[in-house]
Amino acid sequence: MPLLQRLLTGWLHAPGSLTARLRAHGPVTVRVLRQGHLRLWPQEQAAIGCRSGHVREVMLMVDGRPAVWARSVTPLLATRGAWRAIKGLGTRPLAELLFAHRQVHRGPLQARRLAAASREGALVRRSWTRGAGPWNDTPPAWVRHSVFHHKGQPLQVLEAFSPWVDTLTTPRGARSRPSRGAQGHTHRRR
Repeated sequence: MPLLQRLLTGWLHAPGSLTARLRAHGPVTVRVLRQGHLRLWPQEQAAIGCRSGHVREVMLMVDGRPAVWARSVTPLLATRGAWRAIKGLGTRPLAELLFAHRQVHRGPLQARRLAAASREGALVRRSWTRGAGPWNDTPPAWVRHSVFHHKGQPLQVLEAFSPWVDTLTTPRGARSRPSRGAQGHTHRRR
């Protein structure tokens, strides 16, 4: 297992709200990079069953420093029903929707390295560079994703971690726990 993956494992497999976990290290703000109707990546198409959908790309900042680049996707039909609130989130974290409702169920977390030569990897790096502002941090190389379901409608969340996040250790009392509504596979740190 590569060193960076070992260091990030606690983050890549952490259950519950990533935003809550990051808040244990400082104020978290959300910078919206892009939102709207877009063609989905091949992995997203397979995960949620459509070729295009509503996409929201954000940067989660800890103390003003870019920590996580996130992309959430859902079918357009879902933005008029189960996931309609995603359009009005603005700079609020998506976790407010995902972990506040009992009817939201989370599928398994899957972590992987972004292929350097892949189109997906290039898009994440380009968006990271644009959204990072004055910070000259190395773009993410590791991502995790999972699909949430609400009233039968899927929403996939992909989170790409800045390598510096591996320096953050979560205080024992602040570890995120699975929320009432976030079901699925969880991995507990020991």
